[in-house]
Amino acid sequence: MLKKPVYLLGLTWRQLRDDPGRAPRLTVRLLARVAPGPLGGRLRRSRLAVPRPRGLQRETAELRALLARPARSRPAHPAASTSVPAGAPAGTRVLHLVTNAMPRTNAGYTVRTHRIALAQRELGFDAHVATRLGYPLSQGIGDARPRVEVDGVTYHRLIPWLPPSNPVRAVDKGADLAGRLVKELRPTVLHAVSNHLNAAVALELGRRHDLPVVYEVRGFLEDSWLSRDPSHSENDDFYRLTRELETRRMTEADAVVTLGEAMREEIASRGVPAEKIFTVPNGVDEAFLQPLPDAADLRVELGLPADVPVVGLTSSFYGYEGIDTLIDAAALLRERGTPVTLLLVGDGPERGALERRAAGHGVHAVFTGRVPMGSVRRYHALLDVFAVPRRADRVCQLVTPLKPIEAMAGGIPVIASDVKALREIVEPGVTGTLTLPEEPEAWANSLDELIYAPERRQKIGRAAREWVRAERTWRAVAAGYRAAYAIE
Repeated sequence: MLKKPVYLLGLTWRQLRDDPGRAPRLTVRLLARVAPGPLGGRLRRSRLAVPRPRGLQRETAELRALLARPARSRPAHPAASTSVPAGAPAGTRVLHLVTNAMPRTNAGYTVRTHRIALAQRELGFDAHVATRLGYPLSQGIGDARPRVEVDGVTYHRLIPWLPPSNPVRAVDKGADLAGRLVKELRPTVLHAVSNHLNAAVALELGRRHDLPVVYEVRGFLEDSWLSRDPSHSENDDFYRLTRELETRRMTEADAVVTLGEAMREEIASRGVPAEKIFTVPNGVDEAFLQPLPDAADLRVELGLPADVPVVGLTSSFYGYEGIDTLIDAAALLRERGTPVTLLLVGDGPERGALERRAAGHGVHAVFTGRVPMGSVRRYHALLDVFAVPRRADRVCQLVTPLKPIEAMAGGIPVIASDVKALREIVEPGVTGTLTLPEEPEAWANSLDELIYAPERRQKIGRAAREWVRAERTWRAVAAGYRAAYAIE
């Protein structure tokens, strides 16, 4: 036995043993030694702070390792029926297991998590959120607080001393650390959110603690990957293995939640019983239903002419979003003598190519970059039409985006590509307009017809807002979790 205390960066092993909460703080001290710099910001790349670049070969090897692990038996919890009466027992506690979260990451994924947690609390659930093993240190962010509160929602961090050496160990370690939360919080249900790694941790927790597991599928990673590079193929190992692993997790879960009917049909086609699949679509804060703010000063700041219609979007700039089609349509309108200004809010890998495309076509396009979430409605206030020019890729056919719903809540008429997922939110001639994807001329014609018909625009905008008010607030959609959680 050690006769003298052994210190590690100022802490003794006994202190660490008696107070496990010090481990994250120790990790930050180690990171400070390895990668000096302000811990409140980005950490320099090191083995402790940020994983090595994840090449395709490494990703594929990890998928194989996860698939090779035999499924561990656990008690089955029959999925709820849609006939289960609405309502949750008082004190129902939900532990969400997610990849990343606010306040450090602000994206569509984290916004949905936060808004759902807030809405669940209003409905009587006690919602807690735990982020993936190592986050946010694994992203190079020096914030090792074990828990953070945002708007009353508690976010828990699962921070190990060192990152596990392989994905199988990462799942077990995530379950070890989350197990302490389970013992502390005693949740009624575990709610994992895409992707399969979070589901794996939840399933292991469910096995250890005899808890039901709901897996929320917010997208299909393999289809997003397929759409981002024309060299990718459905025959590639990464595509096949990811699809197989996601399907396995859906099958193992007690219930599966997804965002729309197209996604529900896809999940059922993989052999997941229809009775255990529940749809909880995207929604908006009720604040989005308020009148749009005055943005006259922003119009001047951005150099938007008062006498030219503004067509725009808020989006991540990936190829499958089809923003190139919108630029080409604007070029056609310019040739016809009916020019428009494009207001493109967001960023992504395609931004440079899109800027060059607009300049080459002589299209007046304003690229703002990313803007704070609280400022989005000021940009909405500048728009005459909100565009969703998604391609006909498989991922676009399946996944329903959030951004057009936010625009519709503000009474902005939407023109969208006629793909399966967008038909779920746009009723042609009533709540918006659908047109052919990847067809600039069709887009130009649809824009021309709507831009110069102000009464029609206002009528469509009003109908869209009322539809969102009735069916797509976060409070309205969050009620859908009641059935999924009603597992006996």
